[in-house]
Amino acid sequence: MNETKPRILLTDDEERFRTTLGKRLAESGFEVRDVGSGQEALDLLGREPCDVVVLDIRMPGLSGIETLAEIRKRHIGVEVIMLTGHADVPDAVEGMRLGAFDYLMKPHDFESLQEKLRQAVAVKREREERLRKAEERAALDRLEKKMRF
Repeated sequence: MNETKPRILLTDDEERFRTTLGKRLAESGFEVRDVGSGQEALDLLGREPCDVVVLDIRMPGLSGIETLAEIRKRHIGVEVIMLTGHADVPDAVEGMRLGAFDYLMKPHDFESLQEKLRQAVAVKREREERLRKAEERAALDRLEKKMRF
């Protein structure tokens, strides 16, 4: 995936929804991959970096909540936006407890979704930059200690 464009992974069992939304997001400057299940999302994340996963809640196999829990275990830096057509307060609460960036209902306003994606990408990239700087400072501190001896 291209490092300059925000990298989005759409995970939804509705192929038509994924295809349509993916095309619109690509036209808006996002690099988009799409998969039809939670397991496919986990497999793809193991091979390719991603900034944000847009994750349906109700899917065959792994649910969105189960997939989110696995993403948090394996790919902690990836932001996740839960997007579902089923209003379910307990799922929303559980998704947020597990660290979802946000929880949105289908159909969702496209411009608002784009803004949420941009916010999630910005949060992820700012966190990565802080970590990079902290690692650089730690390396310099270790080098300075060695030079004192």
